[in-house]
Amino acid sequence: MALFGRSKTTVGLDIGSGLIKVAVIDHAKAEPELVRVVITPLLADAIVEGEIMDPGIVSEAIVATLAAAGVTTKDVVTAVGGRDVIIKKIQIERVKEQQARELMRWEAEQHVPFDMESIELDFQILDPDGDSPEMHVILVAAKRELVEAKLRVLTEAGLTPVVVDVDAFALHNAFKRSYPAAMQGVVALVNIGHEVTNVNILDDGVPILTRDITVGTRRFREDLQRDRGLGADHAAALLQSYDRSADLDAVIEGRGEEISVGVERAVAFLASSSRSASNLRAVYVCGGGARIPGLADALGARLRLSVEQANPLASLQIRDGALESLVADEVAPLLMLPIGLALRQPA
Repeated sequence: MALFGRSKTTVGLDIGSGLIKVAVIDHAKAEPELVRVVITPLLADAIVEGEIMDPGIVSEAIVATLAAAGVTTKDVVTAVGGRDVIIKKIQIERVKEQQARELMRWEAEQHVPFDMESIELDFQILDPDGDSPEMHVILVAAKRELVEAKLRVLTEAGLTPVVVDVDAFALHNAFKRSYPAAMQGVVALVNIGHEVTNVNILDDGVPILTRDITVGTRRFREDLQRDRGLGADHAAALLQSYDRSADLDAVIEGRGEEISVGVERAVAFLASSSRSASNLRAVYVCGGGARIPGLADALGARLRLSVEQANPLASLQIRDGALESLVADEVAPLLMLPIGLALRQPA
């Protein structure tokens, strides 16, 4: 699903608060092949809580990242996300798609806490061939100003967004390819970013609920500096290392609790608003924070569940040189979103 809508090569562009990430995938063969990945750090505070504070700096970083990836096309696939995007699974009477399209604005008024004149709206029928009197629909609404801000920075970078997706669906797109077994039952895909952690709940492979927690790697680093007296470089090195430390374990205890509670609340909300059982059976983590030593173990202990680091490279064909100087194990958790975008083929 995309809020907007065949070159055989698709460029996925993930504009994060701390990093610009580009993944290029070639769809010419029977199986998609990852051609190139480039990750570029973004200056601090250029994007704050998803809001682009300095479009010039961001657009320059985008242009530089695409150039480093050898991208010559102006067409990219990108996404929006955060608190200004609402995803809701609803049931409506079974009608044809055109009739459903006419019903959606009325349905959105019942389920979306935004002014209807200020949103972009889309939907997808989950069981179009069903024969029951009701059908399941995923309803998506995004504040227009959020979409327009993303479009402005892309225009400034000289780019054309052929698809504007939703973060949760792009993550799911990469996740389902690498983890088909996770498309059964209720699972959580937790994307721990620079400033925000996105909790995405999937039910039988369908992303039906998203929640944002204002905890990310930045908070972990700041806690290490403030509470443990570490310098910025030392704190950053601990977050990116492979070894646990007493300082890091102390910070993980508190911040891990916040993430765990966010997951539990999302599942509890699902249980209270759904007729079906919603027992969470597994948690997968991705994003830069997924690599923090000991965090997955802490989440697993708190949630009493299996917590696994998700790897979007697990079942993807990778061309020689695609990662160049990058280390696959280190960058894989960062690539779920850009790969999910690049797996899209615009209609």
